[in-house]
Amino acid sequence: MKHLISIRDLDSGDIDRIFSITEDLKTKYEAGLREPILPGRVVALLFEKPSLRTRASFEAGMAHLGGTTLFLGDESGFGKRESLEDFTRVLSQYVDVLVVRAKSHATVVEMAKFSSCPVINGLTDLSHPCQALADLYTLRELFGPLRGQKLAYVGDANNVARSLAWACARTGVALAIASPRGYEFSGDFVKEFEKDSPDAVLELTDDPAEAVRDAAAVYTDVWASMGQESEQQQRQRDFAKYQVTAALMAQAAEDAVFMHCLPARRGEEVTDEVIDGPASVVVHQAANRMHVQKGVLAWILA
Repeated sequence: MKHLISIRDLDSGDIDRIFSITEDLKTKYEAGLREPILPGRVVALLFEKPSLRTRASFEAGMAHLGGTTLFLGDESGFGKRESLEDFTRVLSQYVDVLVVRAKSHATVVEMAKFSSCPVINGLTDLSHPCQALADLYTLRELFGPLRGQKLAYVGDANNVARSLAWACARTGVALAIASPRGYEFSGDFVKEFEKDSPDAVLELTDDPAEAVRDAAAVYTDVWASMGQESEQQQRQRDFAKYQVTAALMAQAAEDAVFMHCLPARRGEEVTDEVIDGPASVVVHQAANRMHVQKGVLAWILA
């Protein structure tokens, strides 16, 4: 049984297969064909955090594939009315896949232990694998083969950055991350990453201009993620020099694109001029969440 808890769970062959399925399904979708290859299959969406893209893309994608979804929030008693073990063992008898958007990564790991069906991480504090897969698939559509490309990430080395690091390592993309001191990857993560992926190119710096130099894409995320609202003012001060502006974009490759996982705080991590400009692919990137997740569902249920 396959799970998708972290990009680290995948090898390059898995990602190639997911992308191949995605390309086939997206090509058919754009030609007006929504191929129902998963008829009768049911996906349960268990969400502890708010969502637009993750929820809507999984619900729409599963409908295209001929299956259905169950959205389960607080009313289901997720983690409250009974033990996580009992909850997971029972729910996994009713559905074919669990998509879990949890506050703690440990929750998703524990559910995968107890579940009798595949578990997909829809976002945790440590990882956002579906987002990273959609990001790399978008780069592949825009620039062709991924190996040898460079992606620059400017901002907090958060769950998205960690997932991008693993995804880039698996696909041969060089990743440069510019973060203020105190917001970079932990030393433990770097040691773990270098041990797992000794051939990966990972550049860590506190200089945004250095990170974006020659990059095919410049990526950022909010300075304060969900659950960090109390840190907002401090983070605004600490990240003030890490805003993606037109001047910063000009230091990347000539045809560089701008990426963001959304939602964005316009005027903070990115200016309107950039996110609304011709280099921005944020809508394309968001649309690919649905297409790639269809590929993941088809792959995981094969």
